[in-house]
This record gives sequence, C-alpha cells and structure tokens, in this order.
Amino acid sequence: MGRFMGTETEYGISTPTQPGLSPIITSTHAVVAYAAMNTGARSRWDYEEESPLKDTRGFDLRRYHTVPVVEPDAVGVANVVTSNGARFYVDHAHPEYSSPEVSNAYDALVYDAAGDLIMRKAVADVAELTAQGLSILKHHDPCPPLKIYKNNVDGKGASYGAHENYQYSRKTDFAVLTQALIPFFVSRNVIIGAGRLGIGETGERAGFQISQRADYFHQEISLETTLNRGIVNTRDEPHANAVHFRRLHTIVGDANMSHTSTFLKLGMTKLVIDAIEDGVDFSDLRLVDPVAEIKHVSHDLSLTHQLQLRDGRALNALDILRLYRERVVAVDDVDERVIALWGKVLDLLADDPLSTSHLLDWTAKWALIKGYLDRGVDIADPKLQLIDLQYADIDPAKSLYHALVRKGRMETIASEEEIARAAEVPPADSRAWFRGAVSARFPDDVIAASWQTMILKHSGGTARFQTTEVDKLTREHVGEIIDSSATTDELIAALTALDFAPDHYVTHHNKSHINKPHQH
Repeated sequence: MGRFMGTETEYGISTPTQPGLSPIITSTHAVVAYAAMNTGARSRWDYEEESPLKDTRGFDLRRYHTVPVVEPDAVGVANVVTSNGARFYVDHAHPEYSSPEVSNAYDALVYDAAGDLIMRKAVADVAELTAQGLSILKHHDPCPPLKIYKNNVDGKGASYGAHENYQYSRKTDFAVLTQALIPFFVSRNVIIGAGRLGIGETGERAGFQISQRADYFHQEISLETTLNRGIVNTRDEPHANAVHFRRLHTIVGDANMSHTSTFLKLGMTKLVIDAIEDGVDFSDLRLVDPVAEIKHVSHDLSLTHQLQLRDGRALNALDILRLYRERVVAVDDVDERVIALWGKVLDLLADDPLSTSHLLDWTAKWALIKGYLDRGVDIADPKLQLIDLQYADIDPAKSLYHALVRKGRMETIASEEEIARAAEVPPADSRAWFRGAVSARFPDDVIAASWQTMILKHSGGTARFQTTEVDKLTREHVGEIIDSSATTDELIAALTALDFAPDHYVTHHNKSHINKPHQH
C-alpha cells in the first residue's frame, strides 16, 4: 500500500459587482450550480464517520452526539461528490475542493490542480444561470459574476486553509512524529510559500514575505484550525481503518499555483514521514522556538536567517532542509523525482532566491513585485496588492501565474490534458474510483456519501457500503462491474458476489425504520 494523501483547498471568493454580498451565499451558488449543471447528483454528505474534534492526544470535544442530517443544497453547507471522487462543498464562507485520495505525490499534484478546473466550471455555470435570469437557490436572486482565488488571506486579518492529508500508521509514536516534523514544517516554506504582501495577520506592516500562512500560527501543537492554530494539527480523524491508521491533517502550508511547489510540498512531506516511520532520528533538529521561527523564516527573503536549535547550533532553513533530504530514501520513481527536484531547488535558492522564479510561487510573485519597486513604486502602493491577488486568480485570462506559464516564464510539471482528465475521472488505485465512478453513473441513486461510506438507492430500499480500506474498490477491483451494471440493483448484486457486500441492506418494507439514521 502506498502512502495515500490528498489536499483540501478553501478558495477565496468575491463578487466585484456586489462586494457586500455574503460569501456564504455565493459559495453555495457555486457548489449547487456545479452539481446541477454537471453531475446531477444531489447526495448528502454522510456525517456518521466524521469526528473533527477527536484529538490524537486522547480526548474528543464532540459537539453533538446525534448524526446531523444536512440537505445537499443547504445554504452554507452545500455539498456534491464530483465524478473524479472529490468533495466540492461550502466550508464556512468558502467553496472548498477536497481532492480524492491518491497514492503518490505526482497524482496528488494533478488532482489538486484539477480543483482549479472544477472551480472555473462552477463560475461558468453560475454565469450561465444568471444570464438566463435564473437562481439555483430558492428565495435568492441570481448570483452576480464570481471571482475565485487560490490564496490564503483576505487582507483584513482572516486566513483560510490549504490543508494536506497523509495516511500513517497508528503504531507511529505521535510525539516522535510531531517533534520530527516541526523543524521541517518551519523550514519548508522557503520552497512551498506562495508569497504575500503585508507583514502580520492584518498586514499591518508594509513588506513582502515568503508564506501566506506563517503569521497565523501561535502554537506548536493544536487541534484548532481557525484560531490558535498549531504548526502540527492533532485531529484524529483517519477516514480509514482506525485500528491501523491515522491521518496527518496538515494545516501549515500555503495554497500553491506552482506545480513545483505543490509537487515538492506533498512529495517532501511524504518522504519525511516515511523516514520517521522507518526509525530515522530527527531529534537533533529540534528548534528552541518554532512559533517565532516560522515567522522569522517567512519574513527573511535572503534566506540567511539563522534558526536556533536546542543543541546550540544555528542553521538557516536551507541547511535544515538539506539535512532532511540527506536522511530520506526513495522507494519508487516518484520519490526519486522528488529528491532530485528538492536538491535542484535548494541549490538554486542558495545561489540566488530569484533564480527559482520560474519554479516557485513566492519567488515568481516577488520578481513581479520587485520589478515595480525597482522603478520607484512604493511597497505600500495598492497596485502591488492587486498583483499579489491577481497572481492567484484561477481564471487563465486574468491570472498572472497563468500569464507567466503562457510566456514560458513558469515551468509546469503535469500537462493540461492530465489535469483536465483528473477533473472528470477518479484515481484508479484508490477507493475514490468507486466513489467517483458510481456518482457519475448513478447520480440519482446516490443518497449520501463520505470518504468512508456510500449509500445507494435500489428497487427494494437502500444499501450502505463501507469504504474503509483506502486501497480497495479500485478500478481493478470494481471498474468493470460499475461499467457493466445498468442499475444499482445489478451493481449491488455484483459487488455482493465479489464479497464487497454493503454493511446495511435495507428492504422497502423496513426502510423507514432502519435507514433513517444513514440518510445524511
């Protein structure tokens, strides 16, 4: 089994023609319009397996003891399972794309980038409905034109997340994992930072920094994701077989446009977790004050800041990342590619950070802004803030990132064709194949779904499938069955014959009695 991983991106959203319109409403428009115009699926999210307040340190701050029932198009919590096996939904005041589970960093890059295409399609779907004078939401006017940004700050003190998820063994000592990862997370921003104008949470000081998120972390370890954020998040919600696995829910990274930044963010982290689980010792890299250092690293564009280690040494972020790289071991071709690119980027950054402006987000953005500064524009000029924002625009016609790609000034890794396919087709080697393929083939019969479950309607009632094993229900396992089934009755019968039987099979006469708790 590979180390399954995935990303969650909360996108920035605005309505320039009506800036006062609630982003909760506009995000709901985006999700529901996409569902209506593309999938036809109106499935609920199955919250029964969700436990976002369960802490790896051994406690659970559960807010409720009964499973909530939430309609798929409800304002503020609209939800759809896309044909590629992802989840597209409203999270707080943002449209969020949670990518399907994949087994390697390259696929994780491709499916992360596919989220931008799904967002662009949602924007177009809203515009099409509005042009017809239609609103997809009852009791609401048609939605004005939407702008979507893959960034992490609103310029007013709020930050929204770009989370990573990595499956790891429950046998792994969490304290060892945490202490090994903290210096890595503090240092890796010099590679994966998205760049930001403004210093401090509200941008109270003029200036440019490497990371969009660094100023928003106040603790080494925390369960919180919106306040009092920790460099390591302690959520114990495996979305898998909880006897064997945990999920490292990583909130300390930026949302990236750059393929190189995304690929290395996921690939380097995977390799470091591999090394930790193989018993590699990183205890000599512990920092005196990680919370302070993550800000110092982000604020130092020269990359010369010396981080203070507990053993008395002082090393810069590049030095620390080199030590991590020396201790990891490739187990496949993707790992080898990550290690090679990791070394190349470190060498370029050490020579001149701006020599990576064709590879990394923060240096690409800084090169654009520095060009104006060199011509006498003040760092606090609003037009530079516009550059900061336009870089992350997902609309290729407006995005400065996409303009750099078109001009050959930004390298990509995955092809446009690969990304377009990933926006439609689920990964073949994980349970996401089952989730995405069934949602696409039988959209009207999917009552509810989650990472670990799928509830299907059939002629006699409903069937609830557990999809706890991440490497099961793949294309190899069930692809032919799904393609050849004309109805969910045929699908369920074929899956049952292959020992993929549902854990609840509810017939029509007792459907209301048994199935009600599972209709989320």
